[in-house]
Amino acid sequence: MSEQLHSNPGKELVRTVDGVDYMRIPLKTCLITNEHDMKNIVDEYARQQLQQGDILFISEKAVACTQNRAIPMEDIKPRKLAVTLSKYVTKTPHGIGLGIPETMEMALRECGVLRILFAAFCSVIGKVLGQKGWFYLVAGPKARGIDGPTHGTIPPYDHYVVLTPDDPRKVARELAAHLGNPVAIVDINDLGANILGHSSRELEKLPLERILGDNPLGQGGECTPMGIIRKA
Repeated sequence: MSEQLHSNPGKELVRTVDGVDYMRIPLKTCLITNEHDMKNIVDEYARQQLQQGDILFISEKAVACTQNRAIPMEDIKPRKLAVTLSKYVTKTPHGIGLGIPETMEMALRECGVLRILFAAFCSVIGKVLGQKGWFYLVAGPKARGIDGPTHGTIPPYDHYVVLTPDDPRKVARELAAHLGNPVAIVDINDLGANILGHSSRELEKLPLERILGDNPLGQGGECTPMGIIRKA
């Protein structure tokens, strides 16, 4: 294994899934904003690092930022319903989710009022039955993928709400065609991984959620919003 390959602090470079060792190589980039194009970003920071058989995985937040889907907190004016609903969302050390009025407001806009209200109703029923996660199951991936400002997020995004990217499957396919390597757009945190877009049906067959389940990336001081999966 090359000495040039390093994991982020506190993360393991190699993860074994179904008896196969996979390296998850984080790639450091510039601060990605709406002034960037993802094709230019992968050209500059990923192309020279990729080998045949490698898979490039990219944080959904990086993609969303290039699509003008990162919104300053001060530009969001939550309605009363958003303020009320946000009070009942469980907050965890891994992220606030929809637990503040601004992120709940964006969920209402993205998913529709009726869907969010129905998700809230199902959440109450789920809690009565001792079941968790019904809210996001009903609200869907657009709600689940909304990121609020958290400690450790690199400025200025520590004061932004970032939505899920538009058409992540299309983005993955376009970047894969551009690079010549498979691409996955991923939503990963310390609670697990969710693959939002695959560039091919073959890529869908791989256990990417388990390969990336311990979140090898870093979007704070590490500034590594993308990485390479490579069989060790």
